[in-house]
Order: sequence, then structure tokens, then C-alpha cells
Amino acid sequence: MNAVRRGLGNGLVQAFLVVIGLIWLTPLAGLFLSSLRSAEDTAKGGWWTALAAPGQLSFDNYSALLKNAGIIQSFWNTVLISVPTTVLVVAVAALAGYAFAWLDFPAREPLFLLVVALLVVPVQIGLLPVAKLFGQLGLFGTIPGVVLFHVAYGLPFAVFLLRNYFAEMPKEMLEAARMDGGSEWRIFIRLVLPVGRPALASLAIFQFLWVWNDMLVALLFADSSSQPLTVELQSQIRQFGSNIDVLAPGAFLSLIVPVVVFFAFQRHFVQGVMAGSVK
Repeated sequence: MNAVRRGLGNGLVQAFLVVIGLIWLTPLAGLFLSSLRSAEDTAKGGWWTALAAPGQLSFDNYSALLKNAGIIQSFWNTVLISVPTTVLVVAVAALAGYAFAWLDFPAREPLFLLVVALLVVPVQIGLLPVAKLFGQLGLFGTIPGVVLFHVAYGLPFAVFLLRNYFAEMPKEMLEAARMDGGSEWRIFIRLVLPVGRPALASLAIFQFLWVWNDMLVALLFADSSSQPLTVELQSQIRQFGSNIDVLAPGAFLSLIVPVVVFFAFQRHFVQGVMAGSVK
């Protein structure tokens, strides 16, 4: 009887999770179907009508999208902003996190408290001062300027996260590596990074998603030649209003990349979230 109850309980939980998953995927499916319909079909009814009339669906909108120079350029701008930002934040935060966790140097604790204090600084406060500084340095309106801004505001959280993760590593493991003659750099590369891979992957996913979906920073710091996909789509909405045949596939392209990245690193993400829960 208990086994039957457990089986029914597990079945209900699984059914509930399937329903939640379907609800979560519904907007994505709706956007994809909308991106395959013409503007005329979209004006006649919602995306769900395509389920009864699959003849409406075609990839003509994506063919037109590939000919839209603004969308394509903004897509590659988004890649050029998101990937370097993610790599720089993870690399610098890993080095700083290890230093704060295991190296003794002057003012270590006050400096870490300063990093923690920076977490509460809203990004809006730094927009205008940094914009003025970038203008003086010749970085305003460029992709490197946008990358540097994201790196600067992404590092406090990243350092805080990785420092706390690295600090949970067994002290004996690091001491044994030092007794075997390992330098700090070798210990960091050969021992700390492999053990910290779940946290690094989780941080990379979060940072990539934040930067990829950002519009506020790019709207201010990027000019027309360096603006990412979010700004370009917003600009086309303002200019053309109802050009759904371009906006829908562009929005789906902007959405599907983070989804693919998330599912590609899902295993590492779950390990990072669950890290320490069974200690």
C-alpha cells in the first residue's frame, strides 16, 4: 500500500512538473509560431490559429531577417559584447575569489567588505559619471566601452559568489598540494578551477544571460554601429511599429540563444546551485 501511495505521489509530482514545463514553454512556442507566419496571417488571428492551419507556416520571415543588415549586425554586436564580458568576469572573479579565500595579504578583509558593499550600488547611479569618463577616454559608443561597463558592475557579485564557494573547499586539500611543492598558480589551475567548475559554470550562465538581455546599458553606451539586438529590436518597433514579420523572428533569435546556453550547461548549473547543500 505504501509503495502504491509513493508511486501515485511521484506520478502526480511528475505530471505537475510536466504541466509547469509546458506552461513555461508556451510563450516560446507562441513566439516561434508567430515568427513563421506572415504579417497578414498574424493580423487575422493569434498564433494558436496556426495549429489548425499549418499551411500558414514558412521560413520566409527568416530569409528576410538574414537580409536585414541592422538585425544581423546587432546580433553579432550582442555576441561581441556578451562573450568577452562573461569570460572576463569569470576569469577575474575566479582569481580574486581564490585570493580572498586562501591568500594572506594586507587589508584582505576590508577590501572584501568593500566588494560586498559595491553589491548594493544601483547600476543607474554610475551611468552618467561613467558615460562622461568614457567620453573623455574615447570609449563612449563603442563595444569595448559597453564590455568594460558590464565587467565593472558584474565583478562584485561574481567575486562574492566565488570567494564563498572557494572558501568551502577543504583546507587540508590545499595544504597537501602546497606540501607537494605546488605553487599557488599551479594549485589554482590544477586544483581549484576543476573543483570549482560548477560554480564557475553557474556564474557564466547568469552573467551571459544578464548581458545578453540588457538594454539599459547598451541604450546609453552603444551607438548605432555597436548597439546589440535588444536595442535594435526596440528601435525597429519605434520606427515601423507593426513589422511583426521582422520583429518576431528577431525576438525569437534573441530568446533562443540564452535558452540554448542554459540547457547546454544545465548539469553544471544544477551542481552549482546544489553545491554545499549536503555538507
